[in-house]
Amino acid sequence: MPNEQCPISKNTAPQPWDITSKERAIFSIIVMVGAFMAILDTTVVDVIVPKLTGPLATDMYGVQWIITSYMIAAAIGLLVCEYLIKRFGAKSIYLFGVALFSFASFLCGISNDLGFIIFARTLQGVGEALIMVTSHIMIFSYFPPNKQGLAMGIFALGVSFAPALGPTVGGYLTEYYNWRMVFFINVPIGIFLVVAGIVFLPKERFFEKLKFNFVSFFLISFATVSLLIMLSRGQVLGWFSSNLIGILMFASIIGYLLYALSEINSKYKLIDFSLFKNPDFLNGILIYFFILGFSMYQYFYLLPVYYEHIKTLPTLDAGIAVFAFAVFIGIFSPIAGIMSDKIGAKYTVAIAAFIYILTSVFLLPHLNYYTPMTKAILLTIPFGIGMGMFFAPTTVLLLQSVPKHKGELAIVLMDYFRFVGGSFGTALATNNMEFFKNMHFQNMNELQNIEYVSGFLEQLKEKLGISMEQAKVLFGNYEAFMSYNYGFYNTFMHAAYWGLLGFVFVVALFVFRPKNPIKVQR
Repeated sequence: MPNEQCPISKNTAPQPWDITSKERAIFSIIVMVGAFMAILDTTVVDVIVPKLTGPLATDMYGVQWIITSYMIAAAIGLLVCEYLIKRFGAKSIYLFGVALFSFASFLCGISNDLGFIIFARTLQGVGEALIMVTSHIMIFSYFPPNKQGLAMGIFALGVSFAPALGPTVGGYLTEYYNWRMVFFINVPIGIFLVVAGIVFLPKERFFEKLKFNFVSFFLISFATVSLLIMLSRGQVLGWFSSNLIGILMFASIIGYLLYALSEINSKYKLIDFSLFKNPDFLNGILIYFFILGFSMYQYFYLLPVYYEHIKTLPTLDAGIAVFAFAVFIGIFSPIAGIMSDKIGAKYTVAIAAFIYILTSVFLLPHLNYYTPMTKAILLTIPFGIGMGMFFAPTTVLLLQSVPKHKGELAIVLMDYFRFVGGSFGTALATNNMEFFKNMHFQNMNELQNIEYVSGFLEQLKEKLGISMEQAKVLFGNYEAFMSYNYGFYNTFMHAAYWGLLGFVFVVALFVFRPKNPIKVQR
């Protein structure tokens, strides 16, 4: 039943949600816009990266560090968020995160060399981590317990809708202005948010003096950096045919093991792993990790590639095609939040996961070169519905399964698993696409009738008035394109398999129930 773990407090002391509807709306908008800006920037930048080789005097291997540095900095920044929020308050850290993100965006916009923009993107990544955790906690606190699903539905407009909108915004700004506008646009928004936050956001009253475990932080940061670099550079370097990838994997494993030993022997824990004793929290994190990170992130990566490289659409048109399903993410996010309040987070998560599995297994794999554009857009709409319904109830489920004072840590762990799972998902999509493209290319060559192909090339040569060598090159390019096209089916299906694995933990929500449900008074 809804809110069975989170009854409305009977305490007469003022609560964070004891505010007027007008104040709640103002606070929520300030917080949500910051989260929207930070998340939007991740996919907006993905669009412009290939265009930066000239302005920054580097190659594709170099500009990939623009994404990698951001991802690493954000993941490490997450690990200090709980300490900073409890020490200085969510409002202060949120406004500092927005200011840092905006300043770093300005530095990115004026960058003229690779090293400088990587430095600026690192600052941006830290800013995003601070924004995401604090905004999550703040908007959750503005709503009473019986409307926390709605709170997360509103928040999901930023977290789920923004990544899908990114290719459209990035394509538009790049095509009609220049790549620097992708960064400069954040600056006035950030200034507005900082001023509005100082003026309107409520002051916080309670702060804690905590001991920070620097040893554990260093070890898990080392392990995380090694893991994320390995995942982001693996395809480029040939995975385990590269000594560097092997070293990074070894370093990551050793780092996590040393971190575990440090936590076991430390009085002050960096992460309270007792949260995972609650099966709702454990299953919720695994659902988040596999369905969102390993599976959904693959489709986020693959769908713009499909529209640009298989349907051969310009960047802006590809962004508009992606926007078609992004609209439904925005529509169904608050709907899912309301459903969480009405029927419970568990049941809403199950409905969202079921819609997503049906879409990923039976609809998206049928996208190929021959799919009409209208049909392709229609096939992606259920994906938007499933994703729109996924984020809010999963977040509510996790936050309702931990004590109130552990809410910050729950959000940190969610976002950490999102980064790591998303990195795995993107690496898997890239690796699978390359593998299946090569597999289909080889199969096509093995099945060809040599005499028939020779005759066809002769006819092609005569009709186009080209040499035999040119005809062979033309035919080879066609084979490569079609192998790429056919490879999408297999890649889409493998992304769906990870979603099916995540669905196992959705079922586990109803099989393994907490022995002593936490009665959280938020």
